[in-house]
Amino acid sequence: MAAFSSLTDRLSNAFKHLKSKGKLSEADIDGTIREIRRALLDADVSLEVVRSFTGRVRERALGEEVSQALNPAQQVVKIVNEELTAILGAGVDRPLNFAKNPPTIIMLAGLQGAGKTTLAGKLGYWLKDAGHTPLLVAADLQRPNAVTQLQVVGERAGVPVYAPEKGVQSDGGEAVAAPGQTTGDPVKVARDSIEFAKRKLYDVVIIDTAGRLGVDEELMKQARDIRDAVHPNEILFVIDAMIGQDAVKTAKAFDEGVDFTGVVLSKLDGDARGGAALSVASVTGKPILFASTGEGLKDFEVFHPDRMASRILDMGDILTLIEQAQKQFDEEQAREAASKMSEGTFGLDDFLEQLQQVRKLGPMKNLLGMIPGMAAHRQALEQLDEHEIDRTEAIIRSMTPEERRNPKIIDGSRRARIAYGSGNTVSAVNGLLERFEQASKMMRRMTNRAGMGGIPGFGGPGGGKKNKKGGKKKKGSKSGNPMKREAEEKALRQRLAGGGKSSGGSAFAKKPQNPALPAGLQEMMGENGMPDLPPNLGNGLGDLLG
Repeated sequence: MAAFSSLTDRLSNAFKHLKSKGKLSEADIDGTIREIRRALLDADVSLEVVRSFTGRVRERALGEEVSQALNPAQQVVKIVNEELTAILGAGVDRPLNFAKNPPTIIMLAGLQGAGKTTLAGKLGYWLKDAGHTPLLVAADLQRPNAVTQLQVVGERAGVPVYAPEKGVQSDGGEAVAAPGQTTGDPVKVARDSIEFAKRKLYDVVIIDTAGRLGVDEELMKQARDIRDAVHPNEILFVIDAMIGQDAVKTAKAFDEGVDFTGVVLSKLDGDARGGAALSVASVTGKPILFASTGEGLKDFEVFHPDRMASRILDMGDILTLIEQAQKQFDEEQAREAASKMSEGTFGLDDFLEQLQQVRKLGPMKNLLGMIPGMAAHRQALEQLDEHEIDRTEAIIRSMTPEERRNPKIIDGSRRARIAYGSGNTVSAVNGLLERFEQASKMMRRMTNRAGMGGIPGFGGPGGGKKNKKGGKKKKGSKSGNPMKREAEEKALRQRLAGGGKSSGGSAFAKKPQNPALPAGLQEMMGENGMPDLPPNLGNGLGDLLG
């Protein structure tokens, strides 16, 4: 996640020198704590949060918890992960408080520019996708064109908007009302929207309120008046993740002014240092419920403190990746794909279908960022061309059905024809065919070794090939050294059982346990839980998926 890129890099460097230490001295721990402190301060985390955090980490690191550990370095990382989870929200995932008798009323509060209006649309879209019938309420009548913006956002999200007042409108850049003035009563709009929702049977009401460039009494009074008029079930404080040290001051002011119940982080996709996320929950004691991770309506997710801590420490977020995959992928199609892989009949049509399903999960940069150890490949990820999948689709669709089923028949003249028809070069066609062949071999190897039937969401055979006597054919070492062969086969059995050790990438990456990833994503993961990344990672999406 971009907002924590710098922090992730700094923390990774802080732990690197611990890897080779069999036993940690007090000087080693103090040196690591200094690096952690610098990393957090550089990320604009509140000073009081930094002091408290590093104090707890140092106390635990100097105790028996680390001194008696078999791997002290990993134990220190584990302590940092646990303490980071604690300041992000004590590891508690709190769902929204829904009213026993609808409608559930959600009020958004925050400074102007924090992204409340856009977030109202994202929250409405998320609730609609979850089976609710939300209603957006335009109660920001003082920011020029705020009502119009909410109506546009609501239309994109497919969520109706209650807007009896037009609010301040601008014509040619000039606002009709003076700054700070309104063209209607926002408290009345909010109150009337509840009755409207009850009549029209909307079960969730999301009220978009006005903000200011800074905290003032007028802002707080209006927010309190709206709160007292509608008695919301949730008051969500929307804060820009890029404001850094000011996050604590602003959060405290809103907590004292309106007593919000939860926090929503916006603009986590920016290049900010992300200090707001690490400060707000700890200082206010209020949980972070959601995070906005991009400009699209789908770039919105439930905030899990433990998963966010793992992302910051470059341990990845396989659980979120699995959840997104299970939501978007069709189980029956996954079973068919797994069966074709094991039978060796997986063609380019199936390959394209898998890539298109991966595309539904969102931007590839965000997707790959959830894989452990990807911080080391950040520069290559930044060069990733998101439109590579379009070019791949054009090449495949320029082939005949027979060529898609059996790519081996594609000779030189056919490649030239396909390149011309798709608007690509012959080298691009050659590259795609080579990557497809590599991916096919990789997927066949995975199905034969582990069996796709053992992974949730996949069908196909349950294990490797059988020999003539009915036993399973071993895929172990070919070494002539008996001791070496035994060690290699033992390592292979551990990997297949989910007990392999992580390696590569991050200094503290951990292996995801039984990741239920679809074929298009599974092929990115190596046997040790890390992605099988080619040397030319930055050349395009096809390189990543092949």
